[in-house]
Parts: sequence; C-alpha cells; structure tokens
Amino acid sequence: DCLSCKNLDPIITTATQILRKCYPKEPLPVTTIRSSYSFPLPGIANAENPCEGSEGKWLKGEFNAYESEGEEEAEEDLDNEDVESKEEDYDLETDVNKLKTKPVLDRPEEELGQYEALCPELSHNFQEFESESEEEKTLEDKTESLPSAPFHFIPTATSVKHANYRWREQSATEMGPDPKAKDFKVPLQNWTKKEKCRWDPIDEKRDIIKAAQDAGCCEDEDRARSHALTLRPLPKEAAWYKKIFYPECESSINPSPGGRLESSDVVTNLLERHQQDIPFHNPCVYLARAKCVKSIPGYKDLAFPDFWGHQPPPYSKPMLERKYGVQRDKVLDDVRRLIQPGDVIGRTVFDLDEPSHSSPGLPGCLTFFSKFESGNLRKAIQVREFEYDLIMNADVNSNQHHQWFYFEVRDMKFAVPYRFNIINCEKFNSQFNYGMQLVVYSVKEALQGRPRWFRAGYDICYYKNHYRCSAAAGGGMRGKCYYTLTFSIKFPHNDDVCYLAYHYPYTYSTMMAHLAILEQNRNPKKVYWRQQTLCQTLGGNPCPLLTITAMPDSKKSDDLEQFYNRPYVFLMARVHPGESNASWVMKGTLEFLVSSDPIADLLRKCFIFKIVPMLNPDGVING
Repeated sequence: DCLSCKNLDPIITTATQILRKCYPKEPLPVTTIRSSYSFPLPGIANAENPCEGSEGKWLKGEFNAYESEGEEEAEEDLDNEDVESKEEDYDLETDVNKLKTKPVLDRPEEELGQYEALCPELSHNFQEFESESEEEKTLEDKTESLPSAPFHFIPTATSVKHANYRWREQSATEMGPDPKAKDFKVPLQNWTKKEKCRWDPIDEKRDIIKAAQDAGCCEDEDRARSHALTLRPLPKEAAWYKKIFYPECESSINPSPGGRLESSDVVTNLLERHQQDIPFHNPCVYLARAKCVKSIPGYKDLAFPDFWGHQPPPYSKPMLERKYGVQRDKVLDDVRRLIQPGDVIGRTVFDLDEPSHSSPGLPGCLTFFSKFESGNLRKAIQVREFEYDLIMNADVNSNQHHQWFYFEVRDMKFAVPYRFNIINCEKFNSQFNYGMQLVVYSVKEALQGRPRWFRAGYDICYYKNHYRCSAAAGGGMRGKCYYTLTFSIKFPHNDDVCYLAYHYPYTYSTMMAHLAILEQNRNPKKVYWRQQTLCQTLGGNPCPLLTITAMPDSKKSDDLEQFYNRPYVFLMARVHPGESNASWVMKGTLEFLVSSDPIADLLRKCFIFKIVPMLNPDGVING
C-alpha cells in the first residue's frame, strides 16, 4: 500500500531487498537445463556434453565475481558498472599498432594459392563481351539437358523488366500455356489476384534452369523433408478470419460448406491476397528456399511473418520511458507467489521436451508454439490467469547462452494485459532496462494490409530472480543465477495469431530468398555478381560467399588489369546467430552495393567485395 509514497522509499527498498534475500532459491522448472536439441559432432563421442568455449569460461568467471557484489535494486545502476566496464572492451582490439596493415605478407606467397577457388573473378576471361547471342545458345543447350520434371514457375521482381515478359491466367498448379491468355504489362514487384506469371522463350528458360537446379538441390539432399513444410494454421473459427476470407457469409455464424478452404488451398488463397508491396520479398521464393533448409528438429511449420514478409515501421519510435518503481512492483508480485499460493495455477501449456504435457487450446489460456525456423521457446507455464513464465532453449549441445526468443501465441483476448516473464536470461543487465521493447507481429494486421513488426510492451524490466543452476539439472556452473525479463502486452485483436521476438527476425531462408531476388534484379552489364558456397555447415546447409564488383569497361588489357588489381573489402554478418540486427544491416548493404546509385557504382569500380552474409547458418536456423 505504500509503494506509491516516495517518502517511504528507503524503508520500502530495504524491505524489498530483505524479501529477495529470503526468497528460497530453486532450480529452473525443467528436467535438464541442457538444450532440447543435440547434434552429433564429428570426432566427439558424446554430443550431450555441454560445450563451454572461451566465451563460456569468461562468463563463468564474471558470474562468480558478480555474485559477491551485492543485491538488485541498487545493483542495477551501481554494481553493474564494474561488469559493464569489463564487458566493454571484451572483444575489441585496443592496441592501435596491432590494427595497422603489415608492410609484408604474414605467410609465404605460394601458400596463398590454396585460396584461388574463392577468387574465381581473378581468372575470369569475360567472354560476355564477345557476343550477346552466346547466352541464348547456352540456354538452349542447358534446357535440353535438364530432366523433364514437373515445374512450377516462381515469379520474381526481375520478371517484369523484360520486354518479352508475359502474364497468363493460370492456377497455382496448372502447367502449360493458356490459349485465352492476353498480354499486358505490370509494375515492378506486383501481381494481381488471379494472374500467375510465366516467361516467354529465352527468359523462361533462364528461370527454368535456375528453378530446376534449386529443386534438384532440395530433392537430392532430402526429398522427404523438402515437401513436408506447411504454413502455420490460421484461426479459421475467429470472426475476423471469416470476415476477411468469407465476406459473403459475414452475417452467418459459419460459412457455407462450399466456401470452406481446404488446408492445401490456404497458401494459394493467401498468395492471391498478397499485395507484393514489400521490397525484395516474394512469398513464393521464400517458400521454395525454406523447403531446402535442414534443421535439427526437422521443422514442418512455416512462421507467417517470414513467409508473408513485412514493411518497415511507418515511423520512428522513441525509447520507452521507464515507470518509477516498476521493478520493485514486479519483485513483490513474485514474492506473492509464496505468500498467496492460492491464486497460482502452475500449469504447463507448452513444452518442447514433453509435447504430451502441453495443453493447447484449453479454455482460459494462451496457446504457444516455436518449432519453426529461428524459433526459440522451450516451455511456457501459466502462473495466473493472465501471467506466464517462459523458458528459452539453450544453444545446441549446450546448457547456456539464452538471449534470443521468437515464438507464436494465439487465443488471446483483446485489450487484456498479459504479463510474460522470461526467467532464464543470463546477462547481468539488458537494454530492456533502458527503454528497449520487444517486437510483435499480428497476422490479422498483416492480412488487413499492414504487415509489419511493431515495438510493444510496457512495465518492462530485467532483474535477478531466485532461480539457480543446479548440478542435478545438468548445470555446468553450479550456483549460477538467472535473470528475469518481464513485460506486459495488450494484444490488438481478439483471437489473433501474434509472434513475439527479441528483435526483428531474419531467418536463413529470408537471406537465401533475398540473394536469389537480388541476383535477378541487378544490371548484369554493370554489376559482377557471383555466389559460391564457402562450405557446407555441419547441419548440411550451404554457407554462401558473394563476390560483388563492377564489370570491366571492356575486354581491353588496361580495363582487365584494373579489374584484377582492385583491392578487396571483406564483409561478414551473423557470427552470433541471436543478433539479427546484423542481418538487416547486411541486407541494406547488399541492396545498396548492387544498386544504380553513383556512389555504389564508384565503390564497385574501386573494390572487389567478398561477403559472407551469414557466417553461422545452423545457429540461425535452430534458434
């Protein structure tokens, strides 16, 4: 009753710290803190052993040092200063002399030959300057040698740039030309509801080759898995869904039987509604790429935001202003669980380890899901009617490194304040204490023409909780403490399907689809683009290596000499898979480098860019 009285702050703060000290410590409510996912590593007998590398050892030392530094409310601003100062330069090179270019090679020149395969541009003879008609002949030859497998054309933004590009009315699965077709032009990145596109002679063959190669890649590597992916179900019983998909039946409780959509038609129906107004994104291309992805849990579901795409936020949003005393309020709420256990439900509603323990669709509770690409939510426990404890999954083969979360939630009530507590965070402090919000995506908003992630959440804070790591639960660091990220949300619609994430997600399939669209959008006469596979990951996914530079002005020796002698710029992103912001910076960088901007053109003429857009694909894929 005294929380709002600032004059009593000293005694309230002291009382709160005593309560926290006295709160019984307990292990996380999981059978083991080791990851739900394990992967047999080459040369290692038991993949179950947690992997504690240099980062893990550093964290362990910091945790032990930090334990003796005092308790929470004051520690938020004071005790974290030491930690932050230690963390600040942890992975930075501070000796300027070490950053200077060495005057001589650091290895014998003959050893550099082993990297020749990564620089094919240095031996490229640029036959393109010989004859434009050679491409047609090559396409003819390649097309004839391809197996005559069933083929579904995937439209891309480049399609509309060619004068001989045509549109024909076809269903999503129809093959062959339509005798009633009429030619017409369409703007970039747009197709109407009932038309599907198809190349005419030369351009069609080019895409057939590309698509057949992609399809072959999927089918050869894992034929069964490449056909198992389905879009997450939409809430067909929700009133808003019926209003969007069955407007003629809006007045009735249920749509007529003839108007119902079979599950196999849902994607087709959705694609007819897609506005195609999201730059460099195409749901068809994304779906084709996602089918080729290999994951440890063998994902069978496709998250709606990644498939549908999203527009950038319409305006910038200021940092959330933190309400005075919010952390103290949340801590006392946690203490009430012990004092007033009668209102604690304690029901598991989602469990990655024990799916049978999950309770989806039960009245009075939310439904959670995370088994899709880049998803991460291990367990959800309903604490009170509108409050849930959430547990993140650790890194594969590990018992630590929890930061990234991305999951689906449905069956919510409109404008009801739901509280979520992510209870196994590891970092000592977080930007969530300084105005950062999580991101939310509403399927209903997307289907109504507003497909975007938006910042959401209030009463957000991050603090040390009473959970500890125990040896019995597979803990590598006995006594390690966990932190809670808590936030409240009022969902914008009743019975919506929403996705919550740490930051704007950027999946491996998103990157692969983006590269395919970029390659076809570039001007091949100006932009040299080559996509190679740096390596196959342990999980069996290709790690792309891009080369971007300017085409030489001609085949004259001076122009070729200038091309071969351009210095290299090396860029890479997503070393840490949970840092999806890096991929968004890389996406913008790639789009700029292949653009017609004069500065981009100058950069291409001055440098050869070697780019690894995602250095840790398996980490990104498996969340």
